[in-house]
Amino acid sequence: MFIMLNKLFQIKEHESTWRKELMAGLTSFFTCSYIILVNPLILRDAGIPIEAGVISSIIISILGCLLMGLFANAPIILIPGMGINAFFSYTMVQSMGLSPQQGLAVIMVSGLVFSVIAFTSLSTKLISAVPSSLKHGITSGIGVYLTFIGLQKGELIRANPSTLVEVGNLASPVALATIIGLMVTLILFARNVKGSLLIGLLTTACLTIISGTNSALSSESISIATYKTIFLSGQFSFSTISFWIATFSITMIVLFENVGLLSGMLPDVSKFPKALKITAISTILSGIVGTSPTVASAESAAGIAEGGKTGIPALVTAILFLACIPLLPYVGYIPGNAVAPILILIGALMMRSLAEISFNDFTEWVPAFLMVVCIPLTSSIAEGIAFGFIFYPIMKLAVGKWKDVSVILYVCAVLFLCNLFALPLFTH
Repeated sequence: MFIMLNKLFQIKEHESTWRKELMAGLTSFFTCSYIILVNPLILRDAGIPIEAGVISSIIISILGCLLMGLFANAPIILIPGMGINAFFSYTMVQSMGLSPQQGLAVIMVSGLVFSVIAFTSLSTKLISAVPSSLKHGITSGIGVYLTFIGLQKGELIRANPSTLVEVGNLASPVALATIIGLMVTLILFARNVKGSLLIGLLTTACLTIISGTNSALSSESISIATYKTIFLSGQFSFSTISFWIATFSITMIVLFENVGLLSGMLPDVSKFPKALKITAISTILSGIVGTSPTVASAESAAGIAEGGKTGIPALVTAILFLACIPLLPYVGYIPGNAVAPILILIGALMMRSLAEISFNDFTEWVPAFLMVVCIPLTSSIAEGIAFGFIFYPIMKLAVGKWKDVSVILYVCAVLFLCNLFALPLFTH
């Protein structure tokens, strides 16, 4: 069996060792294990029971990592994406008025479209058609949006009818717990402590519970019966325009986010096509099992830094996610603000993409800038992306560089323009 595994993962050919690969798997798991608690808390805002969200998050993480490890032989971890889950809850469900079941159907259809692109030459054409400045603008904009959500959930900021936003009551128990949790998370992360995000989440949760202000406290155990309400529950509302607007928007997000993450993390670029295909398949499975789409986790970089080069780290991570199932009954005790430090930190890390944008070319960085500010200020990833895609060709046309814009990008700009004007008609 050992010989068979060596042959399957080609450890020697990758100039690696079992020790390196196993350590990379452990590192990858501890840096992304927070998703088991964080994703359900965000999906809860879309109306998905937290118990069901936990089960679906674990199942899709296991499936995604298994597929990536066995078929792409890549050290990439697939888990529900931060940012896309926010789009699912706050844009698709809360703003556009889709039900959670309709949202899950959107994810399945989006996964099918993504698969068509990934399994054909469309992937290379579309990827090459979109300038890097827009790709980095998407990543950075989502980062600011996640930070904004984190500040809200941690009660560090609150609504104000005059200025829209103001500083929250920082002396409140919830805000203090969030601040301390954020400090712990940042310090541990800066010192490269494994599992720093998970430790920060648990610290914030414990402090909130001790203060007696945990409104989310529940002694209910995780029930499989609850999960049945979202498994294979997709409602395909093909006749509604809002369904297709959401499908187009989420397809663009999962496509460009995954392309950017995979191209930036894969140690062996020859594995990109297979990894992209597995990511597309995992998106379909996300809608089936009842969660927001998976992405190539940025935390995969931690395992790669430990020496991971094959699919073994992904396989190890899948096994460890499976081992977490006995801990499910305790998830109901996690308060909503516990996720705040992680959202803020991940948002900060995603902002690093700004460094890749050329600020010497006005026509390149202004569309990206519009994405960065419009995504959080509109509380919509789809609308924020639209501003960037629309203004990029406009800026190029204005300076006579219309030939620098591909036909595909012009088409995307028109589609986003239609999306931008149609979306208000189908939101609440």
